[in-house]
This record gives sequence, C-alpha cells and structure tokens, in this order.
Amino acid sequence: MKQSSWLLNPSPVGVPLSTGPLFFFLPETKVYNRWMQNLLPLHQKIFLNTFTDSLPADPITENYVRTVSEACFSNVRPEPVTDPYLYGFSKELALDLNLSKPQKDDIEILAGNVLSPSMRPYAACYGGHQFGHWAGQLGDGRAISLGELRDSKNQIQELQLKGAGPTPYSRRGDGRAVLRSSVREFLMSEAMYHLGIPTTRALSLIHTGEDVLRDMFYDGNAMDEPGAIVCRVAPSFIRFGNFEILAHRNEVSTLKKLYSYTLKTHFPELGSPDSPKAVRAFFHEVSRRTARLIAHWMRVGFVHGVMNTDNLSILGLTIDYGPYGWLEGYDPMWTPNTTDASSLRYCYGRQPEIGLWNLSRLAMSLRPLGLSEEDAEGGLRLYQKIYRESFETMFAAKLGFSTPLGDQDLDLLHELFSILSATETDMTIFFRNLARIPLQNASEEQLLEILEPAYYTSPEAVKTSLLDWLGKYQERRIRQNLSPSESRLLMNQANPKYVLRNYLAQEAIDLAQSGDTSRIDELLNLLKKPYDEQPENERFFTRRPEWARYRPGCSALSCSS
Repeated sequence: MKQSSWLLNPSPVGVPLSTGPLFFFLPETKVYNRWMQNLLPLHQKIFLNTFTDSLPADPITENYVRTVSEACFSNVRPEPVTDPYLYGFSKELALDLNLSKPQKDDIEILAGNVLSPSMRPYAACYGGHQFGHWAGQLGDGRAISLGELRDSKNQIQELQLKGAGPTPYSRRGDGRAVLRSSVREFLMSEAMYHLGIPTTRALSLIHTGEDVLRDMFYDGNAMDEPGAIVCRVAPSFIRFGNFEILAHRNEVSTLKKLYSYTLKTHFPELGSPDSPKAVRAFFHEVSRRTARLIAHWMRVGFVHGVMNTDNLSILGLTIDYGPYGWLEGYDPMWTPNTTDASSLRYCYGRQPEIGLWNLSRLAMSLRPLGLSEEDAEGGLRLYQKIYRESFETMFAAKLGFSTPLGDQDLDLLHELFSILSATETDMTIFFRNLARIPLQNASEEQLLEILEPAYYTSPEAVKTSLLDWLGKYQERRIRQNLSPSESRLLMNQANPKYVLRNYLAQEAIDLAQSGDTSRIDELLNLLKKPYDEQPENERFFTRRPEWARYRPGCSALSCSS
C-alpha cells in the first residue's frame, strides 16, 4: 500500500448502508395501517432522561452565561417563540420514533413553547479545539435537549431543539438560529441518512415567527433574518469535547462518571467501565467509527467545513451541519467555510488528516482514565488502517471493482484524480456516468459524450489523458469476476445520483423565506432515494448553474447561524 498520498488524495469508500424499512414508503396497506395504530403524538410520549439522571448537573439553575465546573450539563428551559409554524417534517423519522403526524400540541413542543411532564431539558457542557487551538468552554449555546425516546428498535434516541433560546453556554450569541442554516441542517441530516452515512437526523423544522439579528459574514453588516428551530435526533450528542473540557480542568471524578455513562449506555459490548482494558477498547472503537465516517464523506464528496473537536461525535456520526458543502467541481483543497479560506485546514482533502489529529486530542483526554501512550498510539494507527481499508473498499465500488483497490488500482485512481483536477469536473456526475461507459466497441466520441455532462467547460484540455485513462480502466473492469451489469449495479450503489447540492439548498431557503415550503418537501422526497434513477427528477441531476458560482450560500458559508 502506498501511504504517501492517502491523506491528501484519499480514495472514497463503500457500499451504502441500509436506509431502513421500505414499507414506510408504501401506500395505505394493511401493514402500514396496523403500524399507524401503534403511533402516539409527541405530547403523549413518556421521555427518558438517562443523561441527566446519570451525570452531575450544574448546581446553579438561573440561566445566564457563566463558567460551569464539575458538571456535564445545565438545566435550562427553551424560550417560547411568538408564532411557530411547521415548515418541514420527516415522516420516516417520525415512524422510526413511533410518532404520529404532528398535532398542534406537538408543534408547540417542537417550537420550545411547551414541555411535557416527563421532559428534563438541558444544555450540555463541553469544550474543544477550534482550528487547532484550545478554545476552552463551549457547550450547547443554542441547543437544548428535551430527553430521550425509545425508537422502533428499542434504542434510545435523544431529541434536541437547535435554536430554542439562550443557555449558560451561549457566550455572545442569543441562542437562536436563522432559517437559512436551519433549512440546510434539516434537509442535510435526512439526506445523509438516506445516503447510508452515519449521521444525526432531523425530525422537524419550525419557523418561529420571529427575526434574529445576524452578521452573516462577520463584516459589520448585521441584519434581521427569519428565525427557525430544528429538532435534531441522535442516540447521543456527546462529542470529543465533552471529555476534553473535563480532562483539561482536571475534573477527573466527573470525567469518570461521563466515561462510565457513555460505555454503559452506548458501548455496552465493550464491557464494564471498571475494567482496565475498557478504556483502550473504547478509544479504539471511536477510532474505527471515525475512520469509516470520514471515508464515507470522501466517497460522496461531502465537506464538513468545521471539523473542530467539539463537532466530532463520540458515536462516529456526522454532527453539526454548519458551513458544509458538496464538492461539485473536484478540488481536494476546496473548503466551503469562509473562516477557513486562508488556512484550508478543513478542506476536502485534509478531512482524513484532521480526523486523526482530533482523535489524538481525545486520547489525551482519556489519559486520566488509564489510556496508556501505547494504547493511544495503537488507536491512531488503527484509525489509519481502517480509513485506508474503508477508502479502498468504497472507491473500488465507485469504480465498479469487486475487490478493494490494490497498488495498481490506486495508481489508476490517483491518475483519475489528477485528470479531474485539471479542468473543472463535477464529481457526482462524473462517477455516476462512469457506470454507463461501455467496456468494448465504443468510439472515442461515444465515451466523451457520456462523460461530457460532468464538465463545466469543454473537456478538450484533458481529452487525450482522459481517453488514455478510460482505456486502462476498461481493461481493468473486464479482468475482474463481475459481469458488466453486476459491476454497473455496484457502482450505482456507491455513487449517488442525487445529492443536496449547495445551490439546491439555497433555492429552498429563498423560497422558504418568502413562505413557500414546496422546495423543502420536494428535496426531502428526492433525497430519500439518492441512488435511484428517478427519471421524473432528472432536472436535479445537473451541474451547478453559473449564477451560483460565487453566490453566498452556494459557494461559501460562514459559521453564522
């Protein structure tokens, strides 16, 4: 295996995971009707509170910004809003949570206006390294967790309102979120789930009826924007930073309680937290999950944009959809984050490297729990091993190969990356259309015609190198043990046809700000089946339009929400 380029020129990974029970999409069948009879509205559900019942709370109950010590959370209630209106709702997630169609009382809960008796709302305390530097206490500055529900598989799922008001961790913010960022998070959470990528999810999108003052690009031009609240859902929102803040402050007793809760609740297969071997197993499992997650990001061309340690999930989920973006024109050094424009720390090609760096920060936080230097280094080596294996398997599938990439295959892939970088080439369209390439008896014109939709300008500049590469690629696919149809099926399962392109999200935002939620619903339905052909939606399988090249929200975003 050649290791010199695995970080900056990674190879995409894998076959998508299952997207859940397909009968949810069926019409009114008997099975569906029986299922519907077992659903309850949100306001009638009994919430669990394992996090707050198991861990130390901030003893101060007043809601003002402060340093919180020897505690994992602060009790805080959402702040009511004036005129909540449901802008989006994930029926699939609701069914997973055994929830019925939202009623008026449910919308009041999702807006933060009402709490059910079993809820114990709180904001979590955590810290983090931001852009490589220790930032101290951060915490849930605009997110308030309501508690946990059991889903249809009897697994715990935490419900959290993002944009529900100020908390002790709000710092300079007001605890609110704007509609533009909330639309992006709502749609992207569900889109990633259906792509088969580990992620937090989104149950609802509420327009608050109130404006929020925001300086979108931190340039002194603040303006009022419509506010919104997203109900995020995950087994847990614990991040690397939850451990970091306690270790940094030497609050070892509280750190041990957090570690014990995390293992018992989310990693029971690793054994008792009291076992000396458990902390090693824990760090290694987090390393595995993080490696697979980032390999998936690379597979589909997703750029997180702000991979601070407080934005990495201990469960290996994609978390905190802020200034993310899709790699439309293939460029390993592209970042969607305006704050990162000069350093490019969080660009597409450096995401694997940053995952490794962030894990090294987590390892330091686990030292007080008994993680040895040897076990920490072993976990970091494991991350690199799992990432390489995942990358080689996933990108092999993208190319239609039945076995992981070998050295010659990696050479072929890196040659392709060079060709894609030589002229602006849409990554999603190129890989999807690559499956249509005939393996024999096709003219040069026919081959170029198949791939031409991926190019923003004429591919003439790369014509010679591209055709030479295609010849070698066709020979490689012919040599394997898959038929052309089997190979094409493998590729179409690894290469999505439809992704939440930056400009599509912005179009949905523009309409939503005028009160039209039709595009939100349309995209939500489109992105449920990203690997399907969906000929009726072919208009969404196209390059970014020229008007979106430099428009804010389409080309670059800030952390402002």
